[in-house]
Amino acid sequence: MLVHDTVGTGRTEAETGKIRQSLQSRYDELSAEYEQAVLQSQVLRLVEVGDTAGDDQADSGTKTAERDTAQSLLRTILDRRAPYEHALARLEEGTYGFCEGCTAPIPVERLEIFPSATTCVTCKQTRERRAA
Repeated sequence: MLVHDTVGTGRTEAETGKIRQSLQSRYDELSAEYEQAVLQSQVLRLVEVGDTAGDDQADSGTKTAERDTAQSLLRTILDRRAPYEHALARLEEGTYGFCEGCTAPIPVERLEIFPSATTCVTCKQTRERRAA
């Protein structure tokens, strides 16, 4: 793996610290959201386990749908959190701010808008065209 230092990015230590704080803050927000969703999911399970007497097919279907929705929410939150976790790891490795595709520096403007970006616009477009 190619490791870069903050000199190669053109960022000062203060700017890197600000980026780290921003990424960590968003990661922490999503982690708190995940923990809340886990608690709600557990409550749903407790209610479901304790309240099954007399359920007909509609009740069972509703409970299944609620459980599936809760699980989907958990997966979605984890999917939204993963890029921030990856960006924080790259920041620690010294590779943050460099494209994973071509290793060129990612423009600061892109990182300001999308701080968890791992590719430059050109590589992102190429990747999307290949996926289509």
